[in-house]
Amino acid sequence: MTPATRSLALLFALIAVTELASASPLPPDTAALEFHGFRAGARLEQLDSLVRSLGAARLRCDRAKADRHVTECRAVLTDANLGDAVDLWVSAMDSTAGVITLSSGVSADQLDRWRRIIERRYGRVDPLVQGSQRMMQWVRQGRMLRLTWRIDGNERTASVSLVDGRVLDAWGRARNRAQRS
Repeated sequence: MTPATRSLALLFALIAVTELASASPLPPDTAALEFHGFRAGARLEQLDSLVRSLGAARLRCDRAKADRHVTECRAVLTDANLGDAVDLWVSAMDSTAGVITLSSGVSADQLDRWRRIIERRYGRVDPLVQGSQRMMQWVRQGRMLRLTWRIDGNERTASVSLVDGRVLDAWGRARNRAQRS
């Protein structure tokens, strides 16, 4: 390759890299499947910090009686971005959240905001309708996010559930080993 050809190839490579760098950014990592900072697979300490930043005093946690490895935690959030009071429930295995649910009575506008936030990040899916209940679900790398809502008269109740299947699978395997011993 001549020096002129090499320089030309380098120039084209530099132009291509510059165009890539100025192109729209890569889509966000969708494996985590989060909602307002909540993601299944997070440690309880992280979730407690998030809960405090959203105006709640702290997570209130109790060990499950049936399995000491499971911790059930609750809080009520009053963050303006989430809407009115939102009930938070976390089921953690060895201090790692396997299931998180945020639930609230919502206005039509608030439900639309929750839905738009999720769809903007993870894509549009058609809702599954069962009677008065509707559900949308996204699954990525063993994790799931589900938006569910129900309309009874003028009342709307919505919930977002986040599940980390890897956490639940690991807990199930450990539980099976313990039962066999």
